Amino acid sequence: MKTMIVSEFKAKCISVLKEVQRSGESVVVTLRGVPVARVEPLREDAPKKELGTLAGTVEVAADIVHAETTADWET
Repeated sequence: MKTMIVSEFKAKCISVLKEVQRSGESVVVTLRGVPVARVEPLREDAPKKELGTLAGTVEVAADIVHAETTADWET
């Protein structure tokens, strides 16, 4: 991870952003020796599934509303 003072980042902002995008390496920006920001490449997450995309993939084998469960419990 590279480190850069804020005045240098200000002067080279666009080229730094392009380098981060190209290389994938983050840059920490410091102000008077104290880290104040980190520039990281944007990583696209896996596409989110929309509601209902799994419709029709589940099969109900028995009546789940009126199931006989008395044998499963001790009395």
